[in-house]
Amino acid sequence: MKTKLKGNIVTPIRIIPNGELNFENGIITYVGSRKNDDNLFECLDFGENYISPGFIDLHVHGGGGSDFMDGTEEAFLKIASLHQSHGTTSLLATTLTCPDEELFNIFDVFDGIKGKNIKNCLYGLHLEGPYFAKTQKGAQDEKYIKFPTREHYGLILEKGGKYIKRWSVAPELEGAMELGRILSEKGILPSMGHSDAEYETALEAFENGYTHLTHFYSGMSTITRKGGFRHPGLIESGYMLGDLTVEIIADGCHLPPSLLRYIYTAKGADKTALVTDSLRGAGTSSRTMILGSLTSGYEVIIEDGVAKLPDRSAFAGSIATTDRLVRNMIKYASAPLTDAVKMMTYTPARIANMKNKGLLRVGFDADIAVFDDNINIKAVFISGSLVSE
Repeated sequence: MKTKLKGNIVTPIRIIPNGELNFENGIITYVGSRKNDDNLFECLDFGENYISPGFIDLHVHGGGGSDFMDGTEEAFLKIASLHQSHGTTSLLATTLTCPDEELFNIFDVFDGIKGKNIKNCLYGLHLEGPYFAKTQKGAQDEKYIKFPTREHYGLILEKGGKYIKRWSVAPELEGAMELGRILSEKGILPSMGHSDAEYETALEAFENGYTHLTHFYSGMSTITRKGGFRHPGLIESGYMLGDLTVEIIADGCHLPPSLLRYIYTAKGADKTALVTDSLRGAGTSSRTMILGSLTSGYEVIIEDGVAKLPDRSAFAGSIATTDRLVRNMIKYASAPLTDAVKMMTYTPARIANMKNKGLLRVGFDADIAVFDDNINIKAVFISGSLVSE
């Protein structure tokens, strides 16, 4: 079926007012000013609303009361449905440090869903751990944290490599540099996170494939002093290494508005991706929730719009959705709509090497979000199919 959408078209550099977008068989066939050929299409006129690429979230743990660590098809699809309703058309299902058997079960569940060819936002997997610095573990379960060995990550790649798109690792650990090279060769994004690395290690890691930073500022080292001399950490490396990309949890809690503005100004929309890092509490009114799987996870609290450890010593993750992130970057970082959308679409697609996604361009997938001036979602299409309205 040939479909035409009418509205204000959002591109990375401009907005096309009163434009139109056509797609057929899930692929975009035209983007631009309006043409007088409505009779050839099923037309959907969204008036003054914005037509944007669908949002892409590289770091998602859960939502709608479920977590990917629950390890069931029902949980996966429930999470997908929740995030789709907020504009997400591609996401990386993110794991926590856990027993290997739980991780392997997640691979099996993901494979089963993909085998059914269901149109949803489940794009691939992001392994967050288990190769982390215990001093920067945050909400990760310390008893499952370990060093990367060929035997261990080789088994993981053998079982889940088909769907793993990204792996967050502390680069200072013995064996991490070799892992970075292996992941890069396989087309998997190595990312530095939950790490105490100093600048020299970050530079070496970058040269070994680690081109991205996991939840910038959270779970990572900063300047320390040794014998009076200052040593920059991973946070400073994010600025010092200009080609290093970063992701930020722009929920307005993990990073204050002043810091959101600073990161946006210093790194720019081309090097900054927005991520939710959302947990099962996203999209719910719960005041507590289980972090991780229902069987091996533990309870955290939800207050002030964010998830916290029970002792309130640190955040445990967010309850944000992608529309909230775009809204916040406009409100708090003074980003224009084009840049706020770019950080939620084109930039993450490029970081994760997602083909034919992140832009409204002829030949690209018809993954589309429609929203109003306040980024309230009006419609979501995945491969041309309306999945939420």
